[in-house]
Amino acid sequence: MPPAAPQDWHARSAQQCLEQLHSHAAGLSAEEAERRLRQYGPNLLPETAGPGWFRRLLLQFHNLLIYVLLGAALLVGLLGQWLDCAVILGVVAINALVGFIQEGKAEQAMRSIRKLLTLDSRVRRDGLVRSLPAEQLVPGDIVLLEAGDRVPADLRLLDCRDLRIDEAMLTGESLPADKHCAAVAPAASLGDRHGMAYSGTLVSAGNGTGVVVATGQQTELGHISGLLGRVESLQTPLLADIQRFARQLTVAILLLAGLTYAVGVFWRDYSPSEMLMAAVGLAVAAIPEGLPAVLTIVLALGVQRMARHRAIIRRLPAVESLGAVTVICSDKTGTLTRNEMTVQQVFTTAHSYQIGGVGYEPSGSLSREGCRLPPPPADDLLELARAGLLANSASLRQGAEGWQISGDPTEAALLTLAGKLGLDGDHELRRLPRVDSIPFSPELRCTASLHHDHAGHGLIYLFGAPERLLELCNRQLRDGNAEPLDPRAWHARLHEGAAGGLRMIGLAMRPLPAPQSQLDYADLEGDFILLGLVGMLDPPREEAIAAIAECRSAGIAVKMITGDHAATAAVIAERLGLGGGTPLTGAELDQLDDAALDARLADTTVFARTNPAHKLRLVERLQAGGERVAMTGDGVNDAPALKRADIGIAMGIKGTEAAKEAAQMVLADDNFATLTHAVEEGRTVYDNLRKSILFILPTSGGQSLVLLFAIALGLSNLPITPLQILWVNMITAVTLALALAFEPAENNLMQRPPRDPAEPLLSGQLLWRLLFVGLLLTGASLGLFLYAEQLGLPLEVARTLAVNALVAGEIGYLFCARRLQGAASFGLRDNPMVWAMVLLVVPLQLAFSHWAPLQALFGTAALDARGWALVVACAVAVMLLVEMEKWLLRRRHARR
Repeated sequence: MPPAAPQDWHARSAQQCLEQLHSHAAGLSAEEAERRLRQYGPNLLPETAGPGWFRRLLLQFHNLLIYVLLGAALLVGLLGQWLDCAVILGVVAINALVGFIQEGKAEQAMRSIRKLLTLDSRVRRDGLVRSLPAEQLVPGDIVLLEAGDRVPADLRLLDCRDLRIDEAMLTGESLPADKHCAAVAPAASLGDRHGMAYSGTLVSAGNGTGVVVATGQQTELGHISGLLGRVESLQTPLLADIQRFARQLTVAILLLAGLTYAVGVFWRDYSPSEMLMAAVGLAVAAIPEGLPAVLTIVLALGVQRMARHRAIIRRLPAVESLGAVTVICSDKTGTLTRNEMTVQQVFTTAHSYQIGGVGYEPSGSLSREGCRLPPPPADDLLELARAGLLANSASLRQGAEGWQISGDPTEAALLTLAGKLGLDGDHELRRLPRVDSIPFSPELRCTASLHHDHAGHGLIYLFGAPERLLELCNRQLRDGNAEPLDPRAWHARLHEGAAGGLRMIGLAMRPLPAPQSQLDYADLEGDFILLGLVGMLDPPREEAIAAIAECRSAGIAVKMITGDHAATAAVIAERLGLGGGTPLTGAELDQLDDAALDARLADTTVFARTNPAHKLRLVERLQAGGERVAMTGDGVNDAPALKRADIGIAMGIKGTEAAKEAAQMVLADDNFATLTHAVEEGRTVYDNLRKSILFILPTSGGQSLVLLFAIALGLSNLPITPLQILWVNMITAVTLALALAFEPAENNLMQRPPRDPAEPLLSGQLLWRLLFVGLLLTGASLGLFLYAEQLGLPLEVARTLAVNALVAGEIGYLFCARRLQGAASFGLRDNPMVWAMVLLVVPLQLAFSHWAPLQALFGTAALDARGWALVVACAVAVMLLVEMEKWLLRRRHARR
């Protein structure tokens, strides 16, 4: 194992780091590098072996409900009901196969992170530059970086020129970080460590040299991988509910079977062997064999509906999880915002302008002091926009998916501003051709370009950090004329823009008496005319604002966790309607113990300058407080929190593979508004699951109670045979219950608060309804059987009446079950499957009763008109009684 590396390389000077690592600018010798490779090991993340495919397949059967079904298959096999046995085993096998395929990629998040290290790098050894695989790097190696390179290890920068590195995967920053070689404070956050280059990040501009300070597991990327490996994935709310429900159902079935045996043997004097078979038959009747199939179908339909809303579910049970969440923790850039820097305000010497439009599309309104201005723009505004257009290295083009940029987002925003004001890039470059340029550098903090006007004059345009430009300018432009600079007024404007969370950029120009062929740093020493300031922001998505409001109305708290600066995060949060007061930064979060943090979580909605450990801790503390947490993210830095959350949601467009593999759901459009559709769909799925369960269980329970009451009454003949039980369970109940999977969302669905995490799948009120409906179906079936026997009708006719009464009662109850609390629904348009299934079941029951082959198979007989009238009356009676019960409960609830 390598020794623990110092954690404050960013706070040490470059020379101190070289001395600490016993290295120098010429690099290590080949012999020393080989020795260190043996000491520290290869620059790779350790790979932990996951369970083999056979073990993963066996784990799919490790579920109490599956055990109950396997027991049911064994019991019905002992009874000789091989068709029933085969159906149950088939359901179990299909469920296991779906789980095996859906959840077989648990280790992929780790593997996708490791792929970021499989690259070559340019290294200086023995004074020579050579290309080496990244895994051969050791602490003390000197690595050369240039634009397009992926950083192969954690580096302390020794020198750099115009170096900018995209660290979004680690920090969440929307813009590349400017790098320099100076040391920073030891407590600086990851995004503020300007003298460091971290493994896996991408060099977007410039070049530099750095010394390797950490490799493999010791890198920041390695720390995230370690966090990810230690994070335990939580069970989805649905699976937890199903397991609890399966335990309750198992206990109830065993108790019912035991009660049947005891009643028959000790009260009615049946033989023990006869009662043992009767108890087994009752257990078979009580087990809802079709329930797993219906649950799988409900979830699969939810997956399909979510996919139409561009929310892709990776693991089937997660389809319902969003419906249970109480808190959504969201990244900012690209999810709540457009990830498109947009100029929103322009300050010139004389005026302040507001620029309309969002994104990179070069069209939008122009206003001044709230009044919209007609074209053409004022000369001072045009001159400022021209400077941003000509001193620019980005490009803007319209593609199939809208306006796309190439280059720095800040420069692209200036191109868009010029387009909005009517400037054409090609025309301006022909009029003022570019001769030379100096790209942005952290030392200069500005970008410059040299032009001539075909008339013997030269011109330098400059844009960059406002503080730097105020040092270089001694004049300002007003109405086309230069006048002495008023620094106090510009500092006031700068403060105004920064207070609004805007990223401020200054623009300036310097006329030259004669053309020049080269631009030197000496040309940027002063004598510039300040053209103005622009304030830009990554604007919030309009649909995200509405989505957050909808989440709040649904009782779901939304919290923004970002690596961006606190001021910017606060402004975006206010525009999104998040509120929540002052943001809590990562540095402040580190100062809080768990109790103090828990006290702040309730009223804090914005967390800024956070790192992966902060995000993971926030998710864990919310869960410790009893919340069900959804977490969105796109970077490697988000993967541990995505894995820990009750449901992790990765971005499909800009998300890394590590984030997607750690998540349970992927947003194909990276849009927070998609989440509200998914939340609604998740709640609908849960409702439909409960409706399906609440429909199937009374059917199974009714059959069991018919047998139990028949034994308790000492009847010589059972009202329903085991084969008829199979018919009802697998033909009618599953068919009718399937229709409930297609039920649309109820009207008040998104006005309800999230369900209590401790609330069982079936509440006490719904359990009462289950028992109530079961007794109604029992009464209808057993009542008609006893009535037929009293009339002296043949046993086959009596049993046919009993079975049809049970099925008719189910059909009547089906319309009640379409609303958990509301009145029965008979609508055709909102769910045509209900009527389609009823129209399918009715002919099947007619064939069951009147078709000779089925009569011979199931022991049934034809019914006359009076018999069918009694069956229809049972359906109407069950429906009316259930609706009366629901009405009484609604009335009781309204009085509270």
